Amino acid sequence: MATSGEAAPEVLVQASAAQGRINVGFIGAIVAVATIGGFMFGYDSGVINGTQQGLEKAFNLSKLGTGLNVGAILLGCAVGAFLAGRMADRIGRRSVMIIAAALFIVSALGAGFADSSAVFIVARFIGGLGVGAASVLAPVYISEVTPAGVRGRLSSVQQVMIITGLTGAFLVNYILARTAGGSTAILWGGLPAWRWMFWMQTIPAGVFLFSLLLIPESPRFLVVKGREAKALEVLVRLLGAEEGARKVEEIRGSLAGDHHRPKLSDLFDKAAGRIRPIVWVGLGLAIFQQLVGINVVFYYGSVLWQSVGFSENDSLKINILNGALSILSCLVAIAVIDKVGRKPLLLVGSAGMALTLGLMAVAFSTASLAGGAVHMSNGWGLTALISANAYVIFFNMSWGPVMWVMLGEMFPNQIRGSGLAVAGFAQWIANFGISVSFPAMAASLGLVSTYGFYAASALVSFFFVRAMVHETKGRELEQMVG
Repeated sequence: MATSGEAAPEVLVQASAAQGRINVGFIGAIVAVATIGGFMFGYDSGVINGTQQGLEKAFNLSKLGTGLNVGAILLGCAVGAFLAGRMADRIGRRSVMIIAAALFIVSALGAGFADSSAVFIVARFIGGLGVGAASVLAPVYISEVTPAGVRGRLSSVQQVMIITGLTGAFLVNYILARTAGGSTAILWGGLPAWRWMFWMQTIPAGVFLFSLLLIPESPRFLVVKGREAKALEVLVRLLGAEEGARKVEEIRGSLAGDHHRPKLSDLFDKAAGRIRPIVWVGLGLAIFQQLVGINVVFYYGSVLWQSVGFSENDSLKINILNGALSILSCLVAIAVIDKVGRKPLLLVGSAGMALTLGLMAVAFSTASLAGGAVHMSNGWGLTALISANAYVIFFNMSWGPVMWVMLGEMFPNQIRGSGLAVAGFAQWIANFGISVSFPAMAASLGLVSTYGFYAASALVSFFFVRAMVHETKGRELEQMVG
């Protein structure tokens, strides 16, 4: 798949004309490489799980200090998402993903070698830059190199890889801790296991980096930069000769009338004197995905279930079940997204999450405090457990993958990078706000009000989607307007 060197477009046209069909193998290989970014997104987010005890011991941290060390990555993600979207319009989608892969390696090495809390926070912030970049660029890159008929299906693979990366980090941490006898116990080289947990991340990050060198730049970006011969070369390999040539013309025609380079101010409609409506839709999708509280399940699942009476062992089993259900639900989304469309999945997800979150709030309202422990009746405990797992299913068959698919394809070519920058930044800021606020909300307002807020957000998201979101199934990227 190496793309170095400029092969003559006419030679490629003749070769592809003989083939006469979409190059499924080439597209599949490109998507496989791009979605390693999703795996790194999940892995870098999950690797911190299991290292807190080591961090507290090594750096003598308070609970607040632990929170700052753990949460540093989220602020980096917000900055990384914004910068990546803008840089992608300047130096290319693939080029920025290569930078993100290098940041993953630097972060993993730095976090493992950190000799102070300040150094560790900087290292994790750097990792966040990579996560933020990968979170927005992998979906947009996939959307720009895949045919409209299968674009949703292939873009949805990103969410599966995110969960796989998260689970992979948990598994590696578990194996290392068990081998050493604990996360703070000495493993190899006279160093504790928790440091090796970060260093192990360099393996998938290295695979990501070198794999990116083998795939082409986005043809949409190449046309924007005036490198139409190279864009034609890529599109011919992807789609065939006739379709590739037609696509170059479509991309050229979809750009701004004055053919200026994409810039942030393009998000503002000068003729109407306002921000483009599609930008508000992107922001709404990005923020609502977090307001429904999904990361509370990821970050606080074990603590949450113990707080309502489940044992630690049972809580860990519930988390494993949630992970398995998440992957299966994403596979359902992959199977149907290009058949039923994006909007119906979002509506079903919103309604299902509102119902299941509401049931969880009701179940938590029946809990009682006895002997310093929280207890629920068997019936309500089972209701809470079923509702929580149903909530995970609804999220991961809808808002989990579909939000990223929509952000990757809904913006017109001229503003796709800038739109992704703003929406990605908003998504990670919302993630940070929900994740940081949960302990305080649960303590001051209680789980009933906290989950009631998430349920209300899911309900509002239903009406937002119904009124504001337009279907993109089967539409070419050059047909997107905003």
